[in-house]
This record gives sequence, structure tokens and C-alpha cells, in this order.
Amino acid sequence: MANLGFVKVAAISPKVTIANPKANLNEAIKNIEKAQADGCQIICLPELFISAYSCGDLFFNSTLINECEKAISALLAFSKKSDTVIIIGVPVKLRNALYNCAAVIQKGEILGVVPKMYLSHSDGFNEKRHFEAGSTCNETEITLCQKTVPFGNLLFDVGNDFTFGVEICEDLWVPVSPSASMALNGANVIFNLAASNEVLTKDEVRESLVCTQSLKCICAYIMASAGAGESTTDFVFSGDCMVAENGKMLARSDRFSQNSGYISACIDTQKLNALRRSSFNDNMRCDAKYTRINIALTELKENDINKEYAPLPFVPADNKVRAKRCKDALDIQCAGLAKRMTHTHIKKLVIGISGGLDSTLALLVAHKTIKLLNLPEENIICVTMPGFGTTDRTYTNAVELIKATGARFREIDIKAACIQHMSDIGHDINIHDITYENTQARERTQILMDVANKEGALLVGTGDLSEMALGWCTYNGDHMSMYGVNAGVPKTLVRHIVKYVADNGDGKISDVLLSVLDTPVSPELLPPDEQGQIAQKTEDKLGPYEVHDFYLYHFIRCGFTPEKLLFIAVKAFNGVYTKEQLSDWLKLFLRRFFTNQFKRSCVPDGPKVGTIGLSPRGDWSMPSDADFSVWLENI
Repeated sequence: MANLGFVKVAAISPKVTIANPKANLNEAIKNIEKAQADGCQIICLPELFISAYSCGDLFFNSTLINECEKAISALLAFSKKSDTVIIIGVPVKLRNALYNCAAVIQKGEILGVVPKMYLSHSDGFNEKRHFEAGSTCNETEITLCQKTVPFGNLLFDVGNDFTFGVEICEDLWVPVSPSASMALNGANVIFNLAASNEVLTKDEVRESLVCTQSLKCICAYIMASAGAGESTTDFVFSGDCMVAENGKMLARSDRFSQNSGYISACIDTQKLNALRRSSFNDNMRCDAKYTRINIALTELKENDINKEYAPLPFVPADNKVRAKRCKDALDIQCAGLAKRMTHTHIKKLVIGISGGLDSTLALLVAHKTIKLLNLPEENIICVTMPGFGTTDRTYTNAVELIKATGARFREIDIKAACIQHMSDIGHDINIHDITYENTQARERTQILMDVANKEGALLVGTGDLSEMALGWCTYNGDHMSMYGVNAGVPKTLVRHIVKYVADNGDGKISDVLLSVLDTPVSPELLPPDEQGQIAQKTEDKLGPYEVHDFYLYHFIRCGFTPEKLLFIAVKAFNGVYTKEQLSDWLKLFLRRFFTNQFKRSCVPDGPKVGTIGLSPRGDWSMPSDADFSVWLENI
């Protein structure tokens, strides 16, 4: 058959698994095979499909980027058996920068990598947080899958009749899109890898853009947009796929499919070329190309790695530096609470006091803040709420601490209310399960909220950064407050701030603070043992907070892989914990960190204290439904 200028394309939006490149690779291959059986010559998949678009701050993590590259390598091997061109979205690292890219693959080779030129940073999107714009990069080559390949402003010539280009989502929405330049440099087919979310009427705008661009550029325009499986934490993606030719929609997928959006269509490139014989040619131009030279370094041997890691990254080892760190942290917490009180014109504070570390620090912050605002100490209303697990030790600590600060004391026993509630919902009080525990936590929060309302006060939250990371709180129980003063303080630093106040306070308060410091960390939601001692010790269940804080710091701050986290933990805790223990605790950390993001997605306001923060409003943006299996496999 003679070349008649036809090309058959497919736009596919397979179901994606967030942060699991291996699963996404398998889904891509399954759909590519379907398109190949349909005779398609070029197949386009969505923006960042290999990783999923909605990975949030996981894009900062080396594990995800490394696994994406492995998936592309596997896709290259798969592609060797046919001439099909595959265009797929993948995050690509270039030195210290990360780019949102489209990889163009054929017959086991990467023909080129095209970065997203213009990044979305409005209407809830914040791609500039994770990626660099391709429009600011002058590189013409990049290394991917151990191969040097063309990068940047690329066009792909397929004979005299057919040249195609690639752009990514937002590139279409800017006033002068890259596809316009591509068209003026000869491209008559444009592929767009998108992750365009759904809000009312946006589908109409998207259709208008695609059709208008294909009309203005006298080209075919193919869009494959993200769909099923992407995170619904803040957005919904519909899997909208379109093929338009010179202003006419040739094919469009059904939106909101729970499986894979799939369309295919034939394009007449000869017709498009004929239509361009007009004023279009007056704009034709040829852009310049650039070249770079790459070098390589000899791989470092493990025995040559002599770098040391502090076991307590949040806590300085030097006494003088540590004291200043504790003072500054306390001042930041107080400044945040003082601002919130003056802004709301509230002059009273309510705090639930358990006798444990976190509520102790919150009371110290409240006490200092009240004095800073020249308000009476009795404006702090401390409520101790004995429950089924309260021991004499923590109760005594709580009472003595409240007295030492001059705060107003209230005691509300929650046992009767909890018994009534469990009876109401049909729960056997002898079954000490999660319902038994959370009933107490939520009853306490209800009391505190209502006392705050009654007193015209602000409820001060006590939960810390480490508990937020591990999800060690009851959703809408101690998880909730009106302002979380400890939200930016990890557990290891909480202990040292309390110790700092004990060392620098008067004897009366110092004695009770030292008693608190000597008490095991516990939510005290289960009955004491036969000797009346704390039976439910948090670190017996979770592992040491010092290890979890170590992992938290290096995972968030450095984006280390689990393999590296374990490697440096073995160095940091040498002689303290075994490698097997550290490995088990790392797995637990990763599972809990991923699965408890939903709690972090709706935490109250609270001040950021150190370099690590988990606030969803600016510090750590992550989908609540991200898959953590890749991280566990890396250990």
C-alpha cells in the first residue's frame, strides 16, 4: 500500500497506582498491547504516569525517582519487539533538578525526552514545589537508563509528510504554547500528556483548548489525561482523552472510567500539510539546537564511606547549642500561640493535662505565653480527665504541674461517660480494642472543646511532630484542637525542651518536670498492670522514638531511600540496636507514615519550629492514598 499520509494514534489513561512504578508499568504494558492489537502506531499515556501525577512531596524522595527509571528500563525491553512509538510521562532528574517529562520510546531506545516547559502553580496546583520548568533549561542531552538521549525542544520526523511534537498539560494553557512553536517548525501532530483535574465546566474548557489549538496550528492534537487511581485527597481526575484534527474532535473517551480510558483514531497528515499552504507558512521558522558534554565518576566503594551520622538529628550534642535550640523552639511556640490569641481576642486557654511529656510542654508554652501577654495565670484552664488507664503516677504529675504553674485546675472523670457511650453503641467494655481506646480519646477531646466554648477560650493541642508522622493519635480525638503548639516539635526535642525548663526553672516546677521526664511515654488508654503501673508503653509497640525521629528527619529532609536510611541508621546506632531491629522499625515507620497521611491532611494550625514540618499547608503535601510497597521492597 502506498503512503497515503495516515497515522493511527491511541490516547490511553490506564488506572494508576500512586507511587508504584512497577504496578504502573504493568498497567501500561497491558494497555499498550491492546493498542498494538488495534493497529496503533503511536501511543500516548498521561503526564507522570510511571509515578502517578499526585505523588506530592514523594517526588523529593530518591526511591520514587529511582524506581521510575527502573520501570522505564523495563518498558524499553518490552518495546524491542515492535515498531510502536510509546510516549509516557515520567519524572526525570538532571543533576540537582527534577523535570516533569515525556519519554518517547521505540524499539528499545529512548528517542528523546521532552520536559514540561511551563509548570502549574495556581488553583491548588504547586508543581514549582517539585519540578523545574523546561523553559529555563538549556540542556540538549540527558542521561536516562544509562543512555545519553536528546532532551529539551525536540521534534520527531517520520518521513516528509509527518512530524510530531510533545508538550505537557499546562503548556497548552499558556498564551503562547510550545505546540505553536512546534507547529511553526514543522510539527503537524502534537501529543499532550496531561493531568488535568475535574471541576465543573473544566471539561468544556479543555475541549475548547484542544480543538482551538488544532485549528490554529492546523495540526492533529492528541491528549491523554490522568484518571482512575490518582489521589482524590484534593482533586478528582477523570481520564479525559481526546484526538482532534484541525478543529474537529475525532475521538473522546468517556470520563470517570474506573478502569482505563482508551481511544484511537487515524490522522491524515497529508491533508494537514495541504491546509498549511496558506498564511501559516509565513510564520514558519527554524529554532537553534544546543549540545552538552557529560562526564562520569568512579563508583564509591562501601568501605570508603566513613561519614558519621548523629543518632539525634533534631537535638544538638553540644550542651550550649542544645540549650539555645530549646529556648528558641519554646520562643517560636509561644510567639505562635500569642499571635493566635491576640488575633482572635481570646484571653483564656484550655489544655488537657495527662501528666505526660507532650501535655507538659504544651502547658509550659501556655504558661510562658500568658505571662508574655500580661494575663493572669488562672486564665489557663487545665483539665485532667482520669480514665481506665490513668495511673497514680501520671495523675500526681498532672496535679502537681498544674499547681506549680498557677493555672486553674479542673478534674473530670471520663469513666462513667465512656461506659455509657460503649453501652450506647453496643460495645463490650471487657473488649480492650481500638474502640475501647478511642472512645476515651474522643470523650476527652469533646470535653475540652466544650469547656473551651463555655469559657470563651482557645483549646491548645498537645500532639507532637513524631506522633503526627506515625499517626499515633486518635482521629478527631487528641488529633484535633484549636491550635497545635507542639505540631513542629519531634518527640526527642520535646524531652529536651522540658529538661531545659526543668534545669532553668524554680525548684517547685523542676521537681515535677523531672518526674514527668522519668515517666514512660503512654497514651494510658488500657488499664494499669497488677502493680498499678503503666501497662501500655508506646515505645514497646512502635519502637524507640529516637529511631523514628532519625528516620523522619532523613526521609523528609534528604529524601533518602529506605536502603540508605537503614545503612546510616546502622552507623548512627551502632552498638545500641541491631540491624534487624532497625530494619523492622524502618518498615513500621514507612507503613505508618504512608497510611496515616489522612490524619495529617486535616490537622489544626500550629507553628513550624524546625526544618522539618508535616503541615499539609506548606511543609508536606502527600496524597492520603499513596502506595508504600515500593519503599518496603527497597529495604
